[in-house]
Amino acid sequence: MPVKKKRKSSGSAAAAADDTGLKKCKLGSYCRSQASGKVISGEEHFSSKKCLAWFYEYAGPDEVVGPEGMEKFCEDIGVEPENIIMLVLAWKLEAESMGFFTKEEWLKGMTSLQCDCTEKLQSKFDFLRSQLNDISSFKNIYRYAFDFARQSKYRVMNKDQWYNVLEFSRTVHADLSNYDEDGAWPVLLDEFVEWQKVRQAS
Repeated sequence: MPVKKKRKSSGSAAAAADDTGLKKCKLGSYCRSQASGKVISGEEHFSSKKCLAWFYEYAGPDEVVGPEGMEKFCEDIGVEPENIIMLVLAWKLEAESMGFFTKEEWLKGMTSLQCDCTEKLQSKFDFLRSQLNDISSFKNIYRYAFDFARQSKYRVMNKDQWYNVLEFSRTVHADLSNYDEDGAWPVLLDEFVEWQKVRQAS
């Protein structure tokens, strides 16, 4: 009587699994090996609720971040109140009053920045600074700064003079060699150029 040959284990199933990049999971099913790359955790997603709670850490009873709350806010994010980042941030939040953030301004602005905590805002500092290097954004920030300056107790120039200073800084060389005395510059800048030339000559 002929002896039956034992069937050899082909291992084809394992080979197929290897070929397709599959691995056996503990649950008894096959799952594809996880590709390398950053895994985004749920904590990284923006939360309006968390953003609002963050706002109330600094807001007063009137639901406005005022001078005291702003001082604490600046301390927490690690910048001085006079740091240019605060001006750009106020512009991003479309704050109407210097040194104050309303709840609506905070939520709208921080939502656009996708920031709901101190750490996320700190990670945006480079982005906020970069807005000053963008010509269009810089002009808007500069114009926005004029409205802030008007709220100061000090006398400020009018809007036309403010915009002319920007144009002057962008077109006239530092040594004033290309300044046109017969140009349409305001008297304020003519006087500045005259003062600067005397200063350079002395």
